[in-house]
Amino acid sequence: MAGRAVVARGERIYPPSLKYLTFVVAIPMIFASSGFAAGVDSRAYTCAGLQALVAAKGFVFIGNPEFQDFVVAGEYYCSGNERVDLRSVAASDNPQCPVQYCVTRPSVEGQT
Repeated sequence: MAGRAVVARGERIYPPSLKYLTFVVAIPMIFASSGFAAGVDSRAYTCAGLQALVAAKGFVFIGNPEFQDFVVAGEYYCSGNERVDLRSVAASDNPQCPVQYCVTRPSVEGQT
């Protein structure tokens, strides 16, 4: 029945257009992915699992109450004026799981 109109009471009723169907499918997907936008909870992963996720993705936003920032697989993911530093976040099996994150390079006195 694609592309055909149905006549009911003298009015033509068309099947949903592709734009409408795309809209109906896209809206729930947008709201379903909003949880990921808040970041991952490192406490839901083992330390090795969290480090493997970061290595696979390159960078991951961790949205824990005590740490809300991106962790990175290496300095490649930092901007030009940043460097990698280590810190620890809580994981399910290790309260001090080491991860890398980007910090601003300290400025050298007298240089601009």
